[in-house]
Amino acid sequence: MKTRFLVSIYLLFHCLVLQAQKEKRLDSLLKVYENQQDGIEKIETLDQLYYGIFHLRKPEDVLPYVKEQLELSKSFNYKKGEGDALFNYGNYYRRIYAFDSARHYFERAASIWENLDDKEGTFKTFNGLAKIEQLQGNFAKSLELYEKVMKTAQHMKSGIRMAETNREIATIYMDKGSYEIAVKFMLNGLRGLDSLNKSYPEKRADMLVGVGRIESLRGNDGAALEPLLEGLKIFEEQGNPLWQCITHTEIGYAYLGLDDIDKGIEHFNKSLEIAISSGRKGFEAICYHNLGLANRKKGNLDLAEEFLNKSIALGKTTANNNVSSYNELGSLFLEQNQTSKAIENHTKAIHLADSIQSLAELKDGYEGRSLAFEKSGQFQEALEDKKQFISLNDSIFNTAKSQQIEELRTIYETEKKEQQIALLEQEAKVSRLQKMLLGGGLGLSVLVFGFGFYGIRQKLKRNKAEREKLDAELTFKKKELTTHALHLAKKNEVLEGLKQKAEELKQTEESKKGYQQLIRTINFDLQDDNNWENFSRYFEEVHKDFNSNVKSRYPQVTSNELRLLALLKMNLSSKEIANILNISSEGIKKARYRLRKKLDIATEDSLQDLVLSL
Repeated sequence: MKTRFLVSIYLLFHCLVLQAQKEKRLDSLLKVYENQQDGIEKIETLDQLYYGIFHLRKPEDVLPYVKEQLELSKSFNYKKGEGDALFNYGNYYRRIYAFDSARHYFERAASIWENLDDKEGTFKTFNGLAKIEQLQGNFAKSLELYEKVMKTAQHMKSGIRMAETNREIATIYMDKGSYEIAVKFMLNGLRGLDSLNKSYPEKRADMLVGVGRIESLRGNDGAALEPLLEGLKIFEEQGNPLWQCITHTEIGYAYLGLDDIDKGIEHFNKSLEIAISSGRKGFEAICYHNLGLANRKKGNLDLAEEFLNKSIALGKTTANNNVSSYNELGSLFLEQNQTSKAIENHTKAIHLADSIQSLAELKDGYEGRSLAFEKSGQFQEALEDKKQFISLNDSIFNTAKSQQIEELRTIYETEKKEQQIALLEQEAKVSRLQKMLLGGGLGLSVLVFGFGFYGIRQKLKRNKAEREKLDAELTFKKKELTTHALHLAKKNEVLEGLKQKAEELKQTEESKKGYQQLIRTINFDLQDDNNWENFSRYFEEVHKDFNSNVKSRYPQVTSNELRLLALLKMNLSSKEIANILNISSEGIKKARYRLRKKLDIATEDSLQDLVLSL
């Protein structure tokens, strides 16, 4: 405890020192500005003042300086200064979410950079335009703009800008739910940073936390911890309290995903300390919500209720945070058999979620309230809420699966393009070698027949084999994509049937009887083997002879264990496997343990590695 306290004191002191240094630099810059004559140098000083004031003062404090920067630039016909001032206006309006104004100033700046052929200005301005589209959810347009940003960075031969652009593209795919593509771009950004001579610690930390967040969203919480903890260490060394707060929260979520609730609470508390000391009420409200969630999972229901109420009290202006807290309170009261309080809180969550169109929270609200109605004997109300839940779940499910199909399609297209580029490069190398040999004259022809001809033939043979290998890989990808699509289509068919059944019940069945029948229908589908048989057939088409290989090497394996092995072969997470097999995460852990014992796998060996080798 004493060591942790001393470390906290040191980090706080370190942050204060860095903050004081930045303030000192800004004060020096203001003195320079006050003593300068109007001219180009003063315009450049005003541009530096914009960035210093923007990060240390209120955003609106920059406006007088930007206005002067623009007016002076026009009076001296200094186009670069005019472009910088227009960009600064655009950046200010983007930060306060006035997107139309931001777009207007960015586009005016872009036309100046084009006339000046200024790549630096072009890069930052198109980056700003792309960020606006991203924040407004126009992901396709944003990615199109980031293509221009990346081409500009490549033209500038700027490794740091290429790395930053990879990071921005990764965040778009993360927002879209395309996590596999997102982590690929984030890792590209990290590799780009690592290849540079100069170090950029905070940018590296930002990307590390991005990788961790994506892995956590994918359900790979164990893989998320290493980059998150490395990123946290850098933010602590750099004295960045805001990102320390965010990173502690992400680490807390990862530990909750790993069922290490005490560790999760430890990091949520650290995040709360930073939020309170820096006066960030929004983050403080989120921290209270997270502590409520964690303590509820731990069984500390009174403490959980206290934290959730604190979150709601602070989060009056943050509707989405309150929605989550009201739903959590509803579930908490249901655990305590306080059904009226559970209904009351889920109702508040439903109203708030509906007002901000948060479908996920709305779905959870209806599901929680239906359970509370059922427990209190209000079966008609429970049935109505269950119908709403199924309808919303259907909508979210279809959206999520469409995103997954789109992600698979994008991965397939990306890999296809990369493979085609690799093939073209190989063909170009062979072509250059042939031209060199042909251009060498008669003397070289002797060598061709003596030694070179054999070498060329071997290169062409290798090139043909490589082409066949690439074609086979592309065919495999097509099959894999079809497999996923067909499986998803089957699931959608089941959900559509459930929806129609609910409509029939609404017209023909008595409330209690209909409700129970609907539940039985859902349970039947969850336990139905037909879905698995269809999926197994598609799986066998892609992973040929897998089942027969397993049975020949391990005849003692049961059909249920074979299912588990097949899902492990697909490299799915434990959480995904649990959902597919309709058992708990704890059940998956036990099943894996029993399987390791049956297959006689040593403690230090990996079950996953064995399965992937079959």
